[in-house]
Amino acid sequence: MSVYDILFAGGGAAACLAAGRLAAANPSLRILIIEAGEHTKNVDAHIQPARYFSHLAPTSKTVTFNVGKPSDKIEGRSLVTPSGRCLGGGSSVNFTMYTRGAASDYDDWETVHENLGWGSKYLLPLMKKTETYQVKPGEPTHGYSGPLKVSMGGAFTNVGSQFLDVALAIDKDRGPIDDVNGLYKCNGYGPWQKWIDAETGRRSDVPHHFIYNKEDNKNLVILTGQKVKRVIFEGDKAVGLEYVNDTVLKPDADQTVKTVHASKLVVVSAGAFGSPTILERSGIGRKDILEKNGVPVKVDLSGVGENYQDHNVCFIPYQASEDAETLDALFRGEKAEEEKWLKEWSKGKGLIAHNGMDAGIKMRPAAEDLKELGPEFEHRWKTYFENAPDKPVIWVGLVLGDFLGDITVAPPRKYYSVGYYTQYPVSTGSVHITSATDPNVPHDFDPGFLSDQADIATLRWGYKKAREIARRMSSYRGEYLPGHPNFPSTSSAFCKEGQDGPVALDAPIIDYTKEDEKLLEDFNRRFVQTAWHSLGTCAMKPRSKGGVVDSRLNVYGVTNLKVGDISIAPGNVGANTYSTALTIGEKVAVLIAEDLGLKLE
Repeated sequence: MSVYDILFAGGGAAACLAAGRLAAANPSLRILIIEAGEHTKNVDAHIQPARYFSHLAPTSKTVTFNVGKPSDKIEGRSLVTPSGRCLGGGSSVNFTMYTRGAASDYDDWETVHENLGWGSKYLLPLMKKTETYQVKPGEPTHGYSGPLKVSMGGAFTNVGSQFLDVALAIDKDRGPIDDVNGLYKCNGYGPWQKWIDAETGRRSDVPHHFIYNKEDNKNLVILTGQKVKRVIFEGDKAVGLEYVNDTVLKPDADQTVKTVHASKLVVVSAGAFGSPTILERSGIGRKDILEKNGVPVKVDLSGVGENYQDHNVCFIPYQASEDAETLDALFRGEKAEEEKWLKEWSKGKGLIAHNGMDAGIKMRPAAEDLKELGPEFEHRWKTYFENAPDKPVIWVGLVLGDFLGDITVAPPRKYYSVGYYTQYPVSTGSVHITSATDPNVPHDFDPGFLSDQADIATLRWGYKKAREIARRMSSYRGEYLPGHPNFPSTSSAFCKEGQDGPVALDAPIIDYTKEDEKLLEDFNRRFVQTAWHSLGTCAMKPRSKGGVVDSRLNVYGVTNLKVGDISIAPGNVGANTYSTALTIGEKVAVLIAEDLGLKLE
């Protein structure tokens, strides 16, 4: 059709959820989702949780590899940040980590960033609406009748048990926590929930639970392999979209511009990279950026493409004993192990029904830790964390394998990693267009990583905390040297491979010299990666404070146009972003239903 009621420019997690909700409650409502990637229906790489790593292969077409500018803050590297490019976006390719932000994160959205209706008390019912929590009945912050299932996955491994046992034995400042994602508390060790159905072992993605199960509704149309070029306006009113063939799937595809119109509403929903660049090609953005690219200025909106945020992550590998339960065999494509695990997966069990992340902690510093973090972190602690006890400073957690190593180089043995990432980096970046007309060209992307010393201090602390746990686990057989700093042999921090077993639980804490500290800082700059948690580039703030949309997600300066995805987050969340993207999707559906007088389930 050439006219629909609602157009979604992008088919990620939030868009598919919102469109699915609206279509189910209003079967006559004509909705079109335009998505650059392809369908995911019943494809093993999208429904079997442990296969998430396949989407990170250099040849992958299910993610976009967004290449950042080289930066001296990360040793001259160009950080590559994947983002979902298939129906469901990140929900179809992510690590299935069930991780919710702190209640104060969302309360900040409402109070600090002036968005009435976005505080935790308003969003918690929407969080509960999305999920069926299979872990434990009767939990007040969880839902029990939603489409997406939450469980501990198909296994809890011996390595996961070791991580928890060691952490609780050696950490005198922290104990266990019943629910690491209960919303109101942090700083305790616990098993980690997953967006995996305990009964089937399948990924809890959006398309299979909001779109593909509604295929009898012919008024919800999905158009794949198409890239949105810009929004069409009549005066200041958004009335449609221009789009062209995607060139990742078909490099020689015809680039004839096609158009489609909306009778009610246009929603830009292409994520932290796609949404700001669609707006800029439509003439909405910072004046100098638009003029540099030859785009006529429709709305001079300085915040478009700014406020880019992510989490800074390092996954540190260790050699493991042969009895360790890890995902290395699957990473290496060992068919015998894979076939065994597939038989278990058919019953909802085993490591295919797993994401390799058994346990962890959202950690806050104790008094001694604050000394370790040093003066470069003091201002951040005083102004952001000290009076928000539900906000963690860093995540530390177990991963069942050499998570970011090169499997073609690493000796074929078992590994585990203990990772850490900054929950609220101070450093921010930006995403902007490089062409007025071509949506298929790369963005002007500056990740902005590690431009503030507080972020360096946090990573330094994270390495030390993670290593003290890792080297005491019974599966420990040494550090895998390519993934560690090259400390001198005279230092107590010196890394060793091929060990017979772990150090004792009561072994002294490693003492790092000033030279070690410098080596560790350089290592973190060289080794840090994206956590794939991009957000914030169409921030929901007052226009005078760099906002792009208001609290009803309306784009400033025009009408009939909303942004509805994770790019609207005005501030970071101390969590993997999938759970927050889902909640934004639920809120998008609510706001659209209210604005257009529609029903909603």
